[in-house]
Amino acid sequence: MDYLMTLAADPAVWAALGALIAMEVVLGIDNLIFISILTNKLPEHQRSRGRRIGIGLALILRLALLGTVAIIVQLTAPIFSVFGKAFSWRDLILIAGGLFLVWKATAEIHHKVDTKEHEQVANGGKVVAVTFGGAIAQILLLDLVFSIDSIITAVGMTDHIPVMVIAVVFAVLVMLLAADPLALFIEHNPTIVMLALGFLLMIGGTLIGEGFGAHVPKGYIYAAMAFSALVEGLNMLSRRSSRRKDGG
Repeated sequence: MDYLMTLAADPAVWAALGALIAMEVVLGIDNLIFISILTNKLPEHQRSRGRRIGIGLALILRLALLGTVAIIVQLTAPIFSVFGKAFSWRDLILIAGGLFLVWKATAEIHHKVDTKEHEQVANGGKVVAVTFGGAIAQILLLDLVFSIDSIITAVGMTDHIPVMVIAVVFAVLVMLLAADPLALFIEHNPTIVMLALGFLLMIGGTLIGEGFGAHVPKGYIYAAMAFSALVEGLNMLSRRSSRRKDGG
């Protein structure tokens, strides 16, 4: 208790907590986009439950990993080298997660633009939807990748476990509140789906690059995402204005 009171009285701890919460929320955007796109493929009555389970798993994984911080930190230690480039377990996890994200986003884009598949659906063909268990398994895999990256980032910003726990819980609560509105927004705006898939491709490529030691400042990534979202927002306003004029 004395330790917690000492932390609460330290302005530097509050500053670190604010910065870490902001960082965790930003890192959670990637995870939330993936969860929203994947659960939107489930039957409507399962979507909200799938999102809650996916985000709940993210919280459980993050808190579990916080309990093994000493082990997580060791994941950055080199385990082998190839052509002079050392790789750690973290590098391998990021590369595997990035490859999965690129594959998944590419498959989803192919599904969206495959005219033969759309013709089959129009003619009464069956759509092979993702199963609930399959969706949760994919979410769990990406939760693991994003959770490890999140915890390593947290360790780099503060040494205090309670601060990390508060930041992680707060960020996951924000994800939980934003999950349904974001998923509905993506579902009702088809062009946003392609934009989000483009984001996932970029994030996947960034994870692969990070795994190979090519660090890309996340500020650049999220600035590009924000600019693309702004342009798409202007396009949506333009289309809405055109519809109003045509209706008038």
